[in-house]
Amino acid sequence: MKIDAKLIARTSLDLLKDVGLEGLTMRAVAKELDVKAPALYWHVKGKQELLDEMAEVMFAEAVDGLESPRRDEPWEDWLLATTRRLRRVMLHYRDGARVFAGTAIKHPDLFRTTELTLRTLVDAGFTVQSAARGFPILLHYTVGFTIEEQARQGHAYADHSPYEQGMPPPDLDVSRYPLSAELTHLWDDDQDEAFDDGARVIIAGLKTRLERSL
Repeated sequence: MKIDAKLIARTSLDLLKDVGLEGLTMRAVAKELDVKAPALYWHVKGKQELLDEMAEVMFAEAVDGLESPRRDEPWEDWLLATTRRLRRVMLHYRDGARVFAGTAIKHPDLFRTTELTLRTLVDAGFTVQSAARGFPILLHYTVGFTIEEQARQGHAYADHSPYEQGMPPPDLDVSRYPLSAELTHLWDDDQDEAFDDGARVIIAGLKTRLERSL
């Protein structure tokens, strides 16, 4: 088996389901590949470069087959669908969003995706600069939302996850927090719907900015 950076990255992503990001070490990855840890450093120089490679694998999965909007497809729907793709891929891997956050992606499809996004927004009436400032807001929301969503799975807690606590908690001071006492869940049960709702708020803001600039 020939080892390269992409094989190391894919092996690391698969290993996450067992060890999580905190347990992902070069030694653990080397053991999974049945090699000595120093052999990995010929291909990835350290943990951060490994995370970059892992993020590139996720990015490639997220943009695979991505094309410009159909002729009758609103730019708002295309943006939402694009962010859904990234969230879906990050959710496929334990701690996937934490891996993706803050990485440097150099995949060949990066500027193809950037160009598609800019072209979609410019065709809708945005300037290149406003498009370049606007879309990252949605991207950062997607990554941040998914980080929180995966954290609430409770993998970081050895025993009982605090996220499993019902609402309202039995020790809540109802007289002081009457509105909180009305909640039956602190987090939305339907995370797909919650994500879409937040994304649509951002897209509505971008649309409002566009309309005011025309």
